Amino acid sequence: MKMKTIKILAAIVTHNRKDLLARCIDHINNQSRMPDSIVVIDNGSTDDTQATLEERGVRSIKQDNLGSAGGWKRCIQVALDEDFDAVWLMDDDGFPDVDALRILEENLSPGISAVSSVVLNENDNNKFVFPFPVLDKNKSPVLFSFKRKIRKLDKLKKISNRNSFPFAHFFNGALIPISSIDSIGAINDMYFIAGEEVDYFNRLSSIGEVRSILSAFHYHPDVSKRSWSKLKFYYFIKNTIILNRKQYRFFLVRDISTIVIALSRIASRNGLSSFFSYLIGKDCRIFYNAIYRGLLGKIGKDFNG
Repeated sequence: MKMKTIKILAAIVTHNRKDLLARCIDHINNQSRMPDSIVVIDNGSTDDTQATLEERGVRSIKQDNLGSAGGWKRCIQVALDEDFDAVWLMDDDGFPDVDALRILEENLSPGISAVSSVVLNENDNNKFVFPFPVLDKNKSPVLFSFKRKIRKLDKLKKISNRNSFPFAHFFNGALIPISSIDSIGAINDMYFIAGEEVDYFNRLSSIGEVRSILSAFHYHPDVSKRSWSKLKFYYFIKNTIILNRKQYRFFLVRDISTIVIALSRIASRNGLSSFFSYLIGKDCRIFYNAIYRGLLGKIGKDFNG
């Protein structure tokens, strides 16, 4: 049984990406099922973001840069305060397919705590920007397997026995009913800029199914070459270690995998000089503090550069 037509808030978090934000808004305004309202949470932008929003007549809330987690938390609070039935969350650099919201709404049903679009490379619409994990019988990402990632939409369709898959990459077109938010609460903004999406996915999974709908598309730039800031590197390691120990089995192996992934991405995206700087050079304190504080479970904004 499908849910009745509901009141939906489209909410975007942005920081200094006015041109990509404008593209996202234009695609939201072209939906076959229009959202009932749009709000942009401006996380301390210093470019012409506010002028771009004024040109398009889009409501915005400007706040200090509270990280992605603080942005998502504010999105959800707006939806709660204004009595929406669901909130459609997305970052500023991607954009939804014309039928994305209509398809997502059609797939909300009892037992589903959230649905999300699949995130496709804007230049290759069969390739995932964020590969899907192969899942074990408990619907957790497999750890001990030669094949751990699904990178193409057609491959995922072949192994899925439905038009959906029980995993999602938040927040790129995730549609979350307010009833689910009432059950689990808002985003934990203590994660700041990494890990909050994994935490929220797992919390939503504890009260129902979270599914990516394979016919709902969200297009996104390729991020595989996007460099990482020191802030991103630090919080990715620290917060992922915290989440590994909180939510998964074999957490020690996952911790090692997290560290290897972080260093590999730094080497490929920032260069070998950055890799060695974090490992044995002037930035090594950032690297080892991230591991140490992650092992201690020190969640919170504590990066000191």
